[in-house]
Parts: sequence; structure tokens; C-alpha cells
Amino acid sequence: GASGTLDGIIGLVSSQHPLFPLLGLLKSHRKLVLVGAPEKPLELPVFPLLQGRKVVGGSMTGGMKETQEMIDFAAKHNVKPDIEVIAMEYVNTAMERLLKADVKYRFVIDI
Repeated sequence: GASGTLDGIIGLVSSQHPLFPLLGLLKSHRKLVLVGAPEKPLELPVFPLLQGRKVVGGSMTGGMKETQEMIDFAAKHNVKPDIEVIAMEYVNTAMERLLKADVKYRFVIDI
């Protein structure tokens, strides 16, 4: 499986979600950096942190330099997002799907 295979995770999710599965994906001595901001506090399981010497951190925003570094890194390592392109007419249905947590990828509206 994927357990213990990732060098790092950037958490973009802004809704309530469990951290335990994400921590399980990290190799030892690696980081989970949260940039999404859920309304309610997330539950942080301590045992996976201690066992794997893992770190959880966060960042509200990056400046132009950090943004350019991220774009350069993604281009160098062929990192691409998983998206679902939708038509403008589908927006109401997409919002309903968001409320039902029926979204696998990020929606991108084709205008």
C-alpha cells in the first residue's frame, strides 16, 4: 500500500477531515503542512507523530517568491492537479455535490 511512502504532504482541504490517514502516508522524519483552514479545530493524533518523528505545520499564505518556487518545483517534478472541468451551467449541481462531499477532484469552471 501507500503507507509510509510520501516525503511530504501539503494539505489543501478547508473542511473538517481526519489527519491520522495523512500521517500514516508519511515516511519517518517528514512533514504535513496544512494550508487549508477548516472552521473547526482538527483532531491531531499524537502517537503517529511520536512513532515516526513526524511534524505537522501550517502556512497562511506565501508571497511571490514562495509561489514562484512552488510553480518551479511542480514543473520540474511534473506535479499536476487532479481536476474536474465543468461548464458554467453545471455550477449549481457542483455546489450541491460539494455540500454532499461528492467531489473527488477540484472543480475548474470552463468559461
